[in-house]
Amino acid sequence: MTISKNKVVSVNYHLSSHLENEAPQLVEQTSTEHPFVFLFGVGQLLPDFELNLINKKVGDKFDFKIEPAKAYGLSDNEMIVKIPKEAFYVDGKFDDARVKEGEELMMNDADGNQLMGFVVKIEDNSVTMDFNHPLADHHLHFVGEILDIREATAEELDHGHVHGPGGHHHH
Repeated sequence: MTISKNKVVSVNYHLSSHLENEAPQLVEQTSTEHPFVFLFGVGQLLPDFELNLINKKVGDKFDFKIEPAKAYGLSDNEMIVKIPKEAFYVDGKFDDARVKEGEELMMNDADGNQLMGFVVKIEDNSVTMDFNHPLADHHLHFVGEILDIREATAEELDHGHVHGPGGHHHH
């Protein structure tokens, strides 16, 4: 059986990433006991990730890179914003326990959508937040192996994701 649309695929891989001219850093590593299990061809993954796995068989190894524009995109200066310090007040005072430079914070935008951002800088009256994806501008490098391929169940196809062991990750 080869990887194609509507197959459930288990892979073991490590993902490293790097900015232009910088050393790669390990981002994520699965194991054979805890592989990454996904439903192929339903648009949940990076298109280039799927393009590199299509038609592979169990036991096949892979080693490929995805450039930033096709991965998590390029950072956008408009996604770096200054927010008045009052937005971070709890009970009338600045929440310095939670709001620290380099910390990740969940924020709500004007429409109530949740956004994950990084605290870049804390100043007297404002906090600079970066809402770009943490891997924006990063080159991705996946190295791994195909562990298992099976047909998806009707329920999995209906729901658009894997059920059972290793499945059901809602991102």
